[in-house]
Amino acid sequence: MKLLKRLKYPKFLLLILTIAIAYLLFSDESFSPIRQIILSSGIIGLFLAGILFDYGFTSAPAIAILLLMAPTYNIFFATLIAGLGSVVGDILIFKLIRCSFSDEIKRFNHIKLIKKIGGCMPPKLRHYLSIVLAGFIIASPLPDEIGVPLLVVAYHKLSTKWFALLSFILHTIMILIIFWIGKGI
Repeated sequence: MKLLKRLKYPKFLLLILTIAIAYLLFSDESFSPIRQIILSSGIIGLFLAGILFDYGFTSAPAIAILLLMAPTYNIFFATLIAGLGSVVGDILIFKLIRCSFSDEIKRFNHIKLIKKIGGCMPPKLRHYLSIVLAGFIIASPLPDEIGVPLLVVAYHKLSTKWFALLSFILHTIMILIIFWIGKGI
C-alpha cells in the first residue's frame, strides 16, 4: 500500500499491467497452464469474459481470453454467450449510475465548461452526438464506465430493457469482430 501511495499514477500503472498480462497470456508459451484453464472453462469462461469486457481495467485480459477461445468455439454461439455476459456487466454499471449518481449527473449539467461546450451547438445535435459517442464507447473496448454515464446523461429516460438491448447489440458486434480476428490468428 505504501508503494501505491508513492506512485504518481497508480491507476495508469495498473491499466498498463493488465494490458501486459493480456499480452503475455496471448503470446507467451510459458502461460500454457493458464491457457488450458481458460480453454476448459467453456461457456462460463465465455460469459465471464463478456462481463470483464465491459470494465476498463479488465477489457484487455477479456479480449485476450476471447481471442484464445475463438478457435475452439462456434463463432456465433460464443459471441452470443459473451454478449450476454457483457449485458450483465453493463446493467450493473447502468443501475449503479441510474440509482447512485442521479443527483451528481443533474449537477454535472450545470458546470460552466459543460454549459460552454454545450452552448456551441444546437441542443438536438448535442443530444444525438452524445448518444452516438456513448454507443461508440460502449461498443469498443474503451471503459463502459465512461460510455454508460454519458448515455444516461444524454437519454435520461432510457429504460433498463432498452439499455440492455442496446448494450447487447453493441457489444455483440464488437465481440464478433474479436472472434473473427481470433479465428484468423
